[in-house]
Amino acid sequence: QLHIVESGGGLVQPGGSLRLSCTGSGVGAAYNLGYYAVAWFRQAPEKEREGILCISRGGGITSEPDSVKGRFAISRDDATNTVYLQMNSLKPEDTGVYYCAADRSALYYYCSGSWNEPQHKYDYWGQGTQVTVSS
Repeated sequence: QLHIVESGGGLVQPGGSLRLSCTGSGVGAAYNLGYYAVAWFRQAPEKEREGILCISRGGGITSEPDSVKGRFAISRDDATNTVYLQMNSLKPEDTGVYYCAADRSALYYYCSGSWNEPQHKYDYWGQGTQVTVSS
């Protein structure tokens, strides 16, 4: 069983940076995020959930959406059982609740082609962390 939790959100001025963390815990080997593809999502009030980036078990990373291209990066650290989302040059429109999700059935080298589609099922979700970009 896996429990994942996001951290690192907060209030930041436009142009600033934040690094979000998605950390796994649990009993036995199931806690290890290395067995899962992990994706970052965000959702603003009254808007659809938006996929940001996904990293596969083998480190393959999805294409950057135009909304974050050149500004966000995803990475994983096996030593700390953590997946990161580095966010630079933040804009007010980046404001929202950011979630990470883990998918145990994904391909090794690539995230599933449908990883960011609304009906794609993830095995585990974090509780989310609020990111507010405002002066």
